[in-house]
Amino acid sequence: MTLSNSKRIDDRQPDELRPLNFLRGWAKNAEGSCLLEWGDTKVLCTATLESHVPPWMRGRGSGWLTAEYAMLPRSSGKRIPRDISKGKPDGRSVEIQRLIGRSLRAAIDLEALGERMIMVDCDVLQADGGTRCASITAAWVAVYEALAALQKSGALRTHPLKRNLTAVSVGLVDSELLLDLNYAEDSRASLDMNVVMSNDDRLVEVQAGAEGQTFSREQLNGLLELATPGIQLLRAMQEAAIADL
Repeated sequence: MTLSNSKRIDDRQPDELRPLNFLRGWAKNAEGSCLLEWGDTKVLCTATLESHVPPWMRGRGSGWLTAEYAMLPRSSGKRIPRDISKGKPDGRSVEIQRLIGRSLRAAIDLEALGERMIMVDCDVLQADGGTRCASITAAWVAVYEALAALQKSGALRTHPLKRNLTAVSVGLVDSELLLDLNYAEDSRASLDMNVVMSNDDRLVEVQAGAEGQTFSREQLNGLLELATPGIQLLRAMQEAAIADL
């Protein structure tokens, strides 16, 4: 499938990312943090180092990484009630935080971490599509910063992050393949996909679904081909954000 030359509602080309800005070290009290401004989506991710692991992992000589995700009440057009006021976690948030944790664990050498736990918190300050991809991309930077400081202190022999991790959304909107969907595009997409990829261009996770229709192998391959150069550009931005560590 070929890309259209038509402009999008925010004047981007079909294969163009929204403007991005990585602000590493934004939260001074966290061991690692990154505020990612991705178009009008803004996500703050922090990484907290704990000197213990969950009870079921004790004595194994290996570490653990887990994540939490939440959208602040006015990150969206309508106020989102906090989970505590509902008395139970939001199902969408649970699904996304599991995705973040799974993805990051694919990038880290948990044995090199030792019996420590990394707690990743991703809070959406403002949402305009792609919040789970922004969370994964910013969380990797926050985790890298936290572990770099631990290594510099002499507590770790090597940096436990063994590969880069980046995520981006792609979709089929009005019969056009588009990279990095904003909310308006995502809400109209007949097919949308989130692609998580490592720095050797290997897939970590792919989430794809069509709305009221099926999709072909050709469309699937077209979206993956569209996602790859976008992820490569995101990777370069991540590496620039951690260049001084």
